[in-house]
Amino acid sequence: MGLFDLEKHYAFYGAYHANPVNILIHMVFVWPILFTALMPWHFVDLPLFSNRFGLAVAVVYGLFYVNLDKKSGTLAAVMYLLCWVGASWVSGLLGPSLAWKVALASQVFCWTGQFIDHGAFEKRALLDNLSQAFPMGSFFVLLEALEKFFEYEPYPGFRAKVRTKVAAEIRAWKEKKPKKIS
Repeated sequence: MGLFDLEKHYAFYGAYHANPVNILIHMVFVWPILFTALMPWHFVDLPLFSNRFGLAVAVVYGLFYVNLDKKSGTLAAVMYLLCWVGASWVSGLLGPSLAWKVALASQVFCWTGQFIDHGAFEKRALLDNLSQAFPMGSFFVLLEALEKFFEYEPYPGFRAKVRTKVAAEIRAWKEKKPKKIS
Protein backbone atom coordinates (compact mmCIF):
# COMPACT_ATOMS: atom_id res chain seq x y z
CA MET A 1 0.00 0.00 0.00
CA GLY A 2 1.51 3.30 -1.10
CA LEU A 3 1.97 5.84 1.66
CA PHE A 4 -0.07 8.49 -0.15
CA ASP A 5 -2.59 6.18 -1.87
CA LEU A 6 -5.83 7.55 -0.44
CA GLU A 7 -7.99 5.03 -2.27
CA LYS A 8 -6.19 2.01 -0.80
CA HIS A 9 -5.99 3.50 2.70
CA TYR A 10 -9.66 4.43 2.66
CA ALA A 11 -10.74 1.02 1.32
CA PHE A 12 -8.76 -0.73 4.07
CA TYR A 13 -10.27 1.59 6.68
CA GLY A 14 -13.75 1.19 5.17
CA ALA A 15 -13.56 -2.58 5.46
CA TYR A 16 -13.37 -2.14 9.24
CA HIS A 17 -15.97 0.62 9.30
CA ALA A 18 -18.86 -0.45 7.10
CA ASN A 19 -21.67 -0.53 9.68
CA PRO A 20 -23.58 2.79 9.90
CA VAL A 21 -23.73 2.63 13.73
CA ASN A 22 -19.97 2.04 13.85
CA ILE A 23 -19.39 5.01 11.55
CA LEU A 24 -21.58 7.25 13.73
CA ILE A 25 -19.81 6.15 16.92
CA HIS A 26 -16.46 6.89 15.29
CA MET A 27 -17.67 10.34 14.26
CA VAL A 28 -18.48 11.00 17.91
CA PHE A 29 -15.37 9.49 19.55
CA VAL A 30 -12.37 9.83 17.21
CA TRP A 31 -11.78 13.59 17.35
CA PRO A 32 -12.12 13.71 21.18
CA ILE A 33 -9.50 10.93 21.32
CA LEU A 34 -7.22 13.10 19.21
CA PHE A 35 -7.93 16.24 21.23
CA THR A 36 -7.31 14.62 24.61
CA ALA A 37 -4.25 12.77 23.31
CA LEU A 38 -2.69 16.17 22.60
CA MET A 39 -3.47 17.55 26.09
CA PRO A 40 -0.63 15.93 28.08
CA TRP A 41 1.97 16.99 25.50
CA HIS A 42 1.43 20.56 26.66
CA PHE A 43 3.41 19.68 29.78
CA VAL A 44 6.17 17.59 28.22
CA ASP A 45 9.39 19.52 27.72
CA LEU A 46 11.51 17.73 25.12
CA PRO A 47 14.73 19.04 23.59
CA LEU A 48 13.94 21.05 20.45
CA PHE A 49 10.19 21.08 21.22
CA SER A 50 9.76 22.80 24.60
CA ASN A 51 6.12 21.78 25.18
CA ARG A 52 5.43 22.05 21.46
CA PHE A 53 5.61 18.33 20.65
CA GLY A 54 1.84 18.33 20.01
CA LEU A 55 2.37 21.06 17.43
CA ALA A 56 5.06 18.99 15.70
CA VAL A 57 2.69 15.99 15.58
CA ALA A 58 -0.13 18.19 14.24
CA VAL A 59 2.10 19.60 11.49
CA VAL A 60 3.38 16.16 10.43
CA TYR A 61 -0.14 14.71 10.37
CA GLY A 62 -1.43 17.79 8.55
CA LEU A 63 1.20 17.55 5.84
CA PHE A 64 0.44 13.85 5.46
CA TYR A 65 -3.29 14.55 5.09
CA VAL A 66 -2.69 17.31 2.52
CA ASN A 67 -0.61 14.85 0.48
CA LEU A 68 -3.50 12.37 0.54
CA ASP A 69 -6.04 14.94 -0.70
CA LYS A 70 -5.47 18.67 -1.05
CA LYS A 71 -8.96 19.91 -0.10
CA SER A 72 -10.06 17.58 2.69
CA GLY A 73 -6.44 17.20 3.80
CA THR A 74 -6.12 20.96 4.27
CA LEU A 75 -9.33 21.00 6.30
CA ALA A 76 -8.06 18.07 8.40
CA ALA A 77 -4.72 19.83 8.93
CA VAL A 78 -6.46 23.01 10.10
CA MET A 79 -8.72 20.99 12.41
CA TYR A 80 -5.70 19.14 13.80
CA LEU A 81 -3.92 22.42 14.49
CA LEU A 82 -7.06 23.80 16.15
CA CYS A 83 -7.18 20.67 18.31
CA TRP A 84 -3.59 21.29 19.35
CA VAL A 85 -4.36 24.94 20.17
CA GLY A 86 -7.51 23.96 22.06
CA ALA A 87 -5.85 21.07 23.89
CA SER A 88 -2.95 23.30 24.93
CA TRP A 89 -5.32 26.03 26.10
CA VAL A 90 -7.51 23.61 28.09
CA SER A 91 -4.43 21.94 29.56
CA GLY A 92 -3.01 25.30 30.59
CA LEU A 93 -6.29 26.19 32.31
CA LEU A 94 -6.60 22.86 34.10
CA GLY A 95 -2.98 22.49 35.13
CA PRO A 96 -0.92 19.31 34.81
CA SER A 97 -2.68 17.11 37.35
CA LEU A 98 -6.25 17.75 36.27
CA ALA A 99 -5.38 17.86 32.55
CA TRP A 100 -3.82 14.40 32.77
CA LYS A 101 -6.89 13.08 34.62
CA VAL A 102 -9.31 14.57 32.10
CA ALA A 103 -7.25 13.25 29.19
CA LEU A 104 -6.96 9.79 30.72
CA ALA A 105 -10.67 9.56 31.59
CA SER A 106 -11.62 10.69 28.08
CA GLN A 107 -9.21 8.23 26.47
CA VAL A 108 -10.54 5.32 28.54
CA PHE A 109 -14.16 6.27 27.82
CA CYS A 110 -13.69 6.86 24.09
CA TRP A 111 -11.44 3.84 23.45
CA THR A 112 -13.82 1.60 25.39
CA GLY A 113 -16.60 2.83 23.13
CA GLN A 114 -14.46 2.07 20.07
CA PHE A 115 -13.65 -1.48 21.17
CA ILE A 116 -17.24 -2.30 22.15
CA ASP A 117 -18.45 -0.72 18.91
CA HIS A 118 -16.14 -2.84 16.76
CA GLY A 119 -17.10 -6.02 18.55
CA ALA A 120 -20.83 -5.35 18.50
CA PHE A 121 -21.34 -3.83 15.06
CA GLU A 122 -18.42 -4.82 12.84
CA LYS A 123 -17.68 -8.20 14.45
CA ARG A 124 -14.03 -7.35 13.83
CA ALA A 125 -11.36 -6.46 16.31
CA LEU A 126 -10.14 -2.87 16.32
CA LEU A 127 -6.70 -4.28 17.14
CA ASP A 128 -6.54 -5.84 13.66
CA ASN A 129 -5.93 -2.40 12.20
CA LEU A 130 -4.84 -0.36 15.21
CA SER A 131 -1.65 0.73 13.45
CA GLN A 132 -3.80 2.45 10.84
CA ALA A 133 -6.27 3.84 13.38
CA PHE A 134 -3.76 6.29 14.85
CA PRO A 135 -2.58 8.08 11.75
CA MET A 136 -5.71 7.70 9.64
CA GLY A 137 -8.76 7.57 11.95
CA SER A 138 -9.39 11.28 12.36
CA PHE A 139 -8.84 11.97 8.66
CA PHE A 140 -11.18 9.21 7.54
CA VAL A 141 -13.89 10.25 9.98
CA LEU A 142 -13.69 13.73 8.47
CA LEU A 143 -13.73 12.34 4.93
CA GLU A 144 -16.72 10.15 5.85
CA ALA A 145 -18.58 13.20 7.20
CA LEU A 146 -17.73 15.30 4.14
CA GLU A 147 -19.01 12.52 1.89
CA LYS A 148 -22.20 11.96 3.91
CA PHE A 149 -23.20 15.58 4.50
CA PHE A 150 -21.71 17.37 1.47
CA GLU A 151 -21.32 14.56 -1.10
CA TYR A 152 -17.61 15.32 -1.26
CA GLU A 153 -15.30 13.12 -3.30
CA PRO A 154 -11.55 13.72 -3.64
CA TYR A 155 -12.03 13.07 -7.36
CA PRO A 156 -14.92 11.86 -9.54
CA GLY A 157 -15.57 8.14 -9.13
CA PHE A 158 -13.66 7.88 -5.83
CA ARG A 159 -16.67 6.71 -3.83
CA ALA A 160 -17.60 3.98 -6.32
CA LYS A 161 -14.02 2.68 -6.58
CA VAL A 162 -13.60 2.61 -2.81
CA ARG A 163 -16.95 0.88 -2.20
CA THR A 164 -15.97 -1.86 -4.64
CA LYS A 165 -12.65 -2.34 -2.84
CA VAL A 166 -14.35 -2.29 0.59
CA ALA A 167 -16.79 -4.98 -0.52
CA ALA A 168 -13.88 -7.10 -1.80
CA GLU A 169 -11.94 -6.64 1.49
CA ILE A 170 -14.98 -7.63 3.57
CA ARG A 171 -15.65 -10.64 1.33
CA ALA A 172 -12.02 -11.77 1.65
CA TRP A 173 -12.16 -11.36 5.44
CA LYS A 174 -15.38 -13.38 5.70
CA GLU A 175 -13.90 -16.15 3.54
CA LYS A 176 -10.83 -16.36 5.81
CA LYS A 177 -12.89 -16.18 9.01
CA PRO A 178 -13.23 -19.60 10.69
CA LYS A 179 -16.67 -21.12 10.18
CA LYS A 180 -18.72 -21.94 13.29
CA ILE A 181 -19.44 -25.61 13.73
CA SER A 182 -23.01 -26.28 14.76
